[in-house]
Amino acid sequence: MLIKTYGAAVQGIDAITVTIEAVVDQGMTFSMVGMADTAVKESYQRVISAVTQRGYQWPRRRIVINLSPADVRKEGAAYDLPIAVAILTASEQVKCARPLESMMIMGELSLDGSVLPIRGALPMAIKARELGFKSMIVPRENAHEAAVVNNLDVYGVSSLTEVMEFISGLTQLDPVVVDTRREFAMAAGTFDVDFSEVKGQETVKRAFEVACAGGHNILLVGPPGSGKSMMAKRIPTILPPLTLSEALETTKIHSVAGKLKGGARLMTSRPYRAPHHTISPVALVGGGSNPRPGEISLAHNGVLFLDEFPEFSRQVLEVMRQPLEDRHISVSRAKYAIDYPAGFMLVASMNPCPCGYYNHPTKECTCAPGAVRRYLNRISGPLLDRIDLQVEIFPVPFEALSSSTAGENSETIRQRVIKAREIQGIRFAAEHGIHCNAQMNHRLLNLHVRPDEASTTLLRDTMIRLDMSARAYDRILKVSRTIADLDYASDPSISAERAASSPVLIHHLREALAYRNLDRGNWGATADKSTPF
Repeated sequence: MLIKTYGAAVQGIDAITVTIEAVVDQGMTFSMVGMADTAVKESYQRVISAVTQRGYQWPRRRIVINLSPADVRKEGAAYDLPIAVAILTASEQVKCARPLESMMIMGELSLDGSVLPIRGALPMAIKARELGFKSMIVPRENAHEAAVVNNLDVYGVSSLTEVMEFISGLTQLDPVVVDTRREFAMAAGTFDVDFSEVKGQETVKRAFEVACAGGHNILLVGPPGSGKSMMAKRIPTILPPLTLSEALETTKIHSVAGKLKGGARLMTSRPYRAPHHTISPVALVGGGSNPRPGEISLAHNGVLFLDEFPEFSRQVLEVMRQPLEDRHISVSRAKYAIDYPAGFMLVASMNPCPCGYYNHPTKECTCAPGAVRRYLNRISGPLLDRIDLQVEIFPVPFEALSSSTAGENSETIRQRVIKAREIQGIRFAAEHGIHCNAQMNHRLLNLHVRPDEASTTLLRDTMIRLDMSARAYDRILKVSRTIADLDYASDPSISAERAASSPVLIHHLREALAYRNLDRGNWGATADKSTPF
């Protein structure tokens, strides 16, 4: 007898439908075809044990399992449950009272017949709804995750017996119901840290505000103990909250990567990823023998923080150049080619030299001549060009450190950032995939950033004196556009519609130029801390 059940395979962050066909016929062999990996083929032992432990009989006949489409590689143990269901119904031990053709089934089986959680339940549920499936059976731990998808009945199960009795109509299961929009709206963005805890560093706080308002990448250069990591950890507190579509996309990526814990709900906070500098290129960009999203994809719609920037291997840093421009990463190997989203905000920090005290106001740098420049050269010029704000940070003086006065809190800064993003939303309303100033292409840059004659003269003189690249020119204009948006957002007499078309003025450009500290020709050559702007 031939029986078909339906599951899904994850490719990248999306899923495709897999048809599990089981034939129980005369003979005494078991075979599985359809480009299954080792974990799938090992399901034979798990399914036999689960079936017998739950009181069913293993068919002593010829069994053929086909996983279709045959040209798509199937990986992992999530096919155990649909295979067991197909075998038990094909051997006529269970009569189906519910149509299997309208049901997607996925789950790993333990030897005692318990159903274990799987990866990628959310993209599987999205694909099931897209293809018109009426219901989906998943492990109980994944039920809430899959139930985020509306118009699909999701049933969470804990054992093979529970599944078979439900399919045969002996028991009734209640679908898991999640009001996605209500749950998303009620999820308050609470944080354990706040910018009010940061003493001093007002210039750096302003740089962070500009970076978050426009989605710009930022690099902090300063001695140990100046507060680089402390402030970087607080960036999510001033970023705009996730939209519902961003939350679904972010949750889907973490689901595929297996980063969601049992019973996890929709992600409502922007991700913050801080990998160690010993990370490998594959762990950063994704891929591997069993493809998984890397850190840059896990940071999608959020922040990727790279501490001790020059200590990362040159190969790891260089693979980020393309994702920083294109906001996605294409992983191509002999057996597969996958696209992962990588729309992250890069935040990096580094010491100014090997000893850490170059340009320190009170401590003397002990590095050998030329060591500062060699240390900075660990980061290539093309990569530095892709970082919009390069800010030098100095230690906090004792008077500010010991002050009991709290600084400006994160919520106040966040409201200004949100208003600036609203202006950008109006500006790019007709542009697909463009949401903030950092994403502007050359056409949009020429359209929305038109410096006046005085600004053009300042920019030309500065670029000639510092020998800046064309990419640095574009980055400066993008940052100046964001500074202008923040300026207009703080003026209640200017509407968001009017602010979206307001000009960039010379003081906006001056501030943007001041955030290119590493472009100074004398940086790393002398101890001069003056700014050329």
